[in-house]
This record gives sequence, C-alpha cells and structure tokens, in this order.
Amino acid sequence: MDNKKTMQDKRPKISGNTVKRLLKIIVSNYKKFLIVVFICIVISSIVSVSAPLFSERLIDDYIVPLLREENPQFNGLNKLILIMAGVFAMGVFASFVYSRLMVTISEGTIKRIRDDMFNKMQKLPIRYFDTHTHGDIMSHYTNDIDTLARMISDSLPQLISSILSLIAVLISMFVQSWQLTLFVLAFVLIMLRTTKSITKRSGSYFVGQQATLGKVNGYIEEMINGQKVVKVFNYEDRAKRNFDRINDELFDNMVNANRFSNILMPILNNLGNLEYVLVAILGAYLAISGKVQGLTIGVIASFLALTRSFNQPIKNVSSQVNMIIMAMAGATRIFELVDEEPEVDDGYVTLVNANIDKDGNIIESEKYTGHWAWKYKHQDGTLEYIELKGYIEMENVNFGYEDDKEILHDITLYAKPGQKIAFVGATGAGKTTITNLINRFYDIKDGKIRYDGINVNKIKKDDLRRSLGLVLQDTNLFTGTIKENIKYGKLDATDEEVIEAAKIANAHDFISMLPKGYDTMLTGNGSQLSQGQRQLLSIARCAVNNPPVMILDEATSSIDTRTEKLVQDGMDKLMQGRTVFVIAHRLSTVRNSKAIMVLENGRIIERGTHEQLLEEKGQYYQLYTGAFELE
Repeated sequence: MDNKKTMQDKRPKISGNTVKRLLKIIVSNYKKFLIVVFICIVISSIVSVSAPLFSERLIDDYIVPLLREENPQFNGLNKLILIMAGVFAMGVFASFVYSRLMVTISEGTIKRIRDDMFNKMQKLPIRYFDTHTHGDIMSHYTNDIDTLARMISDSLPQLISSILSLIAVLISMFVQSWQLTLFVLAFVLIMLRTTKSITKRSGSYFVGQQATLGKVNGYIEEMINGQKVVKVFNYEDRAKRNFDRINDELFDNMVNANRFSNILMPILNNLGNLEYVLVAILGAYLAISGKVQGLTIGVIASFLALTRSFNQPIKNVSSQVNMIIMAMAGATRIFELVDEEPEVDDGYVTLVNANIDKDGNIIESEKYTGHWAWKYKHQDGTLEYIELKGYIEMENVNFGYEDDKEILHDITLYAKPGQKIAFVGATGAGKTTITNLINRFYDIKDGKIRYDGINVNKIKKDDLRRSLGLVLQDTNLFTGTIKENIKYGKLDATDEEVIEAAKIANAHDFISMLPKGYDTMLTGNGSQLSQGQRQLLSIARCAVNNPPVMILDEATSSIDTRTEKLVQDGMDKLMQGRTVFVIAHRLSTVRNSKAIMVLENGRIIERGTHEQLLEEKGQYYQLYTGAFELE
C-alpha cells in the first residue's frame, strides 16, 4: 500500500494551467485555421442533426401520404432526397476539410513543442542531465509527444464536434417533444455519473502509465549502453529482475487503466440501448393515448434517431477522456522540462578576436588573427582588453553538488601558460570535479577562480568554454563524416586546419588509410573505429580550436601503449604555450608535469614535481612504486 501511495505521489499532476497553456500554443499559431475548423465542425454537426429531421418530413409529409394515394407522384419525394444528398455532401466536405486542417495544426503544434524542448535542452545545466536518465528524457520526445499528437488531431476535434452536436440535437429534441427530452436527460445523468466514476479510477492509472513508461525507457537505455559490463559481470539475472520490477509497475498501471477504460463503452452502449427502448415505449404510449398532441409516427421515428445522435457524442467524449488524460499527463511532463531553470549566465566579459600592434596595444578584430582577448566593460562604460593567455588560479575553493554535502575543500592552485598541471588520486577524490568548475559546468560555493586575473563568474559561459579544450575519457562522435566531427571544435575551420589538427593528434595517418579518408561517414558513435582511433579524433577536435587552455580527463586511458606514445608526442606539440590540466591514472603520462596535485577526499594533500614528490615518499611515492594502487 505504501509503495502504491509513493508511486502515485510521483505521478505528474495535471492542472488547468496545462490545458490553458496547450490551448494558448495552438490558438496563437493557428488562429485562422481554427476558425475554419470551427466553422466546418458547426456545419458537420448541423448536417448530422438534419438527418433525423429529414426522416420526420420524409415519413409524415411524403411516405405516409403516398401510401394512401392510388397514383402516387414522386416528384416531391425525389426533390427532398436530392436536397438531403446535397446537405450530406456538404457535411462530408466539411468533415474532410477540418480533418485535413487538424493534421496540419496537430503536427505543427507538436513540431513547435518539440523545438521548444530541444532548444531548452541546449540551455539546461549539466546538473539536469546528471540527475535524469537519458531514457526518461527521450520518453518526452516519443511517448509523451505521441499521445499529445493523437489528442490534438483526434480527441480535440471530436470533443468540439460532440459538444456542438449535443447542443444542436438537444434543441431539436426540445422542439419535437420536451416531455421525451426530459426523460432522455434524466437517463443521460446516469450515463454521465457512470462515466465520471470509471474515468476517475482509470485516469490516475493512465497518468502513472506515462511516468512509468519513462522509467522503463530509462532503464532499457542504461542496460543497452552498459551491455558489455552486464555480460562481463554476469549481471543478466539481476538486470532482468530489476527490469521485471519496473515493467510490473508499468503493467499494473496499464492493466488497471485499460480494465476500467474497456468496460466503459459496453456499459454506455447497454445503457444507450435501454434508453432507446424505453423512449420508444414511452413515445408510443403518449402517441396512442393522445396525451401529447402532434406526436406522430414521423416525430417518434425522428426523436428515436435524435436519441441515438444525442447518445453518440456522449460516448465519443467518454471514450476520449482517458486519451485526453494521458495526453495532459504527457503535456505536463513536457512542460516540466520546458519550465526547467536554464543555466544562469550573468557574465559580461566576452571573448573577441584581437590584433596586437607593435607597441603591445590590443585592438579588437572582426576576423580571427591568431590572438584572442577578453573584452571587459567596466561600470563606467569604459572598455578594457586583456590578452587571453591561459593563466588559471583557484583560491580557497569549496564545492558540493548538494548544498549540505561538500566534496571539495580549500582547493588552491595556479597554472601559467605553458605549464602542465596533473591531478592524481583515487576515484572520487575530486579530480574531474575541479575541471568541471573551471569551465563552469558547476558553480563554486566559496572561493575564487580566476582566468587571466578575471573572476570566471564575470565571463560569459559560451566565451569561457570556447577558450577551453576538453578531451574526455568517454569519446562522443556524432553521425557525420570524420571531417565534420573534427569541425565540432571549430565550425568554420578550413580543410587545411582540420588536417593540421589531425596531424597534431597523430590521427592523420589512420584517417588517410580509410577508404574515403576525411569524408568517411561515422555512425553509432564511430563504432567502426577502434577506441584509440575515436580518442585521437576527439583530441583532434580539441586541437582544431587552438585553445589556450586544455583539459584532458583520462584522455589516454583507453589507448594502447603504442598509440599513447603517438598521442603524447602530439600533445607535447599542442601543449607548447598552453595551460594544460591532466587527469590520469597512468602516472607515466604525468611525469613531465610542471606540478602534480595528489588529491584525497576532496583535498590537495601533496603537490610538486615528479622528482619532488618521490623525494617526499608520501602517497605519490607509494602510488608510483606500487605500494598503493589507485582505485
């Protein structure tokens, strides 16, 4: 019971604001289309009501009199049938028009919402992706979008059509017989109470279904990405048990939702049939007894047809209620993503291309000249240009991913251009976290981080990150050519710059051996390449941007010894005149560092050159001699 309650508490809450917001998006972008759709639905609804009224005239004014005539004349009857055919054709045309327009409205709205989601994703902080599974995020683009599209294209026009039809039919019924109409309305109240009771129970399960579907997708995505690990560690049975648990939760939601949903229509159909029979009996009784004047055979036949017409919209609305609930649950989840707080950027120092004259003065340039400068606008409006060199300083920095849990303590260090600073320590010591603070993936709690003497909080994040080169342990290559993947580091790079970057990273030789060279198409994160080759492309991507500061987070951990030497040679060339931060488990890659920082539990416990740290015979000495191993 407690688990169910917890599960229900985590379901997205549907509010009236979600409906208003969705309607606002639709109306603001497709106002003219909606007007045409509304007119067509009105025409279609009037035509659907006219059929029973035609049947009344057909019976009372033509069929019954013709049966009494010896030589019947069918001119009037034929004329009425032609009129009916014309009216029905107009209804068919109106239905065709609004159906086509609703497809445009639906798909157009979904496109805009999908654009809004993707645009917001580009502005979200890294923290969001660290705390949400990729499968659940993907579920917004698939399941939630799909239910919303079906609701807009199918449920929404049916809802409008049903409401208009109900109004038109109700007026016609009152005109024909208010006594029978009151009886029908009393019966309709029973149908509405039944619908409300059933949809109230199924609705919460449909909402839960959308949320649980995201969890299932998230878990599947994790297992697919980690399939090799699952196989190596024989995790299959545990993975299946975990999946069964989540899948059972989805199963319970879907079964309960559809169990109530599927019994709704049979109940309404049987109630509608019972109502039809009772109306026929009551109408016949009132007509035969003469208690109601003007209640002819045609009127009764017409009223019975109107009763069917009156019940059908109620059934249509009832059948769409759960679809609307699912769609609103999906819309709520979508809007939760769209409403996420974007990454805050209050920086005002920008990165510009610069020329440096013979006197050392910095002049802003429109085109890249080989130099960058920080454009600093002071409060009095004066501009100051500071040459970008790559001097990084951290002073008494404290940080925690959660406010109440600090994981970095009093981090102080500095790095000058041309220096290579290495971080070593056990997993979880805080090495990667430090580099995440330099590029402001996360903001510090206390202390200062300065870049060329400027507090990084004052630098616009886009410009800050453009000046940093980042090579991660896990490579990320995208669908496209090798040339396009390298150009991710600099979108306007020339072919010559791409080739030069590949040569620096020692990737040119293996690229040249590929059938199409730099135009070789990569798919599936470059699965046709070896891990080392993918890492070389990642380094080339960084090199093409020619950044003054580089961060190498376990950049050579997935590369064999021979390839590592090639990369190291390339990195040594690339490092000249740059500030380089290196995170490595292989101590052989950090021996030539200007300074090595040994971290433990978020603190720098040792610092110095390779030789100095060996002389101290502390933890680095133990790591290097094998007395202590990194975890």
